[in-house]
Amino acid sequence: MSISRLMQMGAAGAPSGPVWTDPDLNNASYDSVSLNISAKAAYPAGLWFKPDGTKMYHTNTTADVHEYNLSTAWDITSATFAQTFDAISQVLSLQHVSFSPDGASMYLVCFTNDILYQYSLSTAWDISTASYASKSLNASTQEGQLRKAFFKTDGTKVFLTGSSGDAVYEYSLSTAWDISTASYVATFSVSGQEGSPSSLFFNPDGTKMFLGGVATDAIYQYSLSTAWDLSTASYDSISFSFSSQDTNPAGVFFKSDGSKMYLSGYGTDTIYQYST
Repeated sequence: MSISRLMQMGAAGAPSGPVWTDPDLNNASYDSVSLNISAKAAYPAGLWFKPDGTKMYHTNTTADVHEYNLSTAWDITSATFAQTFDAISQVLSLQHVSFSPDGASMYLVCFTNDILYQYSLSTAWDISTASYASKSLNASTQEGQLRKAFFKTDGTKVFLTGSSGDAVYEYSLSTAWDISTASYVATFSVSGQEGSPSSLFFNPDGTKMFLGGVATDAIYQYSLSTAWDLSTASYDSISFSFSSQDTNPAGVFFKSDGSKMYLSGYGTDTIYQYST
């Protein structure tokens, strides 16, 4: 197990579990398992899971984050709605939600002003206890239609993507998990694969990046020869199409061992499960 993965699990307070294995997108398949969330979100743009798979979060494009409890870890058919957090005071056109591994910090992506906002949770993973931390990262100099954010496992880097620049942007954080300390580092173009990026995910050691979008309805795999360094990224010529399930794939998340992939699609307002 990589050092970064051990750090991630330790920070989250999770017990030892299955070792991450990089997904095999060439042989990925739909499990015929799905969860319709149209009652809560007409545009489920963002998707996130607690590291142990017992909670799931998704967004809509107004300003709401929705929390679910999963009675069986990682089984979206066992999900029951828990509560909603309204971030309208900061965010309009919410595109994504992500958390620090300990569940004490939450990050929301705003599409209209290209800003990433940070919130504090007094009770980990309980969004009813969230409050704005008065910390943000304005990415408008790099990206005009911000959609997704993904953090390095130790919180010292954050990667952003959006549908205007067709690129991934790397930032360094001088204080881990504090986005107010972020500084821009590098850009990696994905325009050769996707013209409207809408999802972003890294493996735990930062050597693989997965990016999807609504222009091609697919997810693409990239390798980083130096972990977490976008300047060393290259396309692996590996992709997987979501078009049979949803033609507007908005958010992608992988199970903690890499064996399952989850998609939130706003064409059908449904979350889908795949084996990888």
